[in-house]
Amino acid sequence: MRFMNVFLNIVAMLFPSLAYAYVGPGLGLGAIGTIVGVLLSILLALLAILWYPLKRLFGKGKKRRARHDSD
Repeated sequence: MRFMNVFLNIVAMLFPSLAYAYVGPGLGLGAIGTIVGVLLSILLALLAILWYPLKRLFGKGKKRRARHDSD
């Protein structure tokens, strides 16, 4: 039964012209804004996770050069 349900859902998605629906400008812009917001939040989360290790990696190089130059 579950396979048939999944199959029918996939078939329904392949023929979107069968759905007589109207998406107004407010709903359309809201949907686009939501999608962009989710994608940007995922990108910022990945950047935040990677930022600290990269900052430490590049920061140590500057400190080592400064110590080496003062000796």
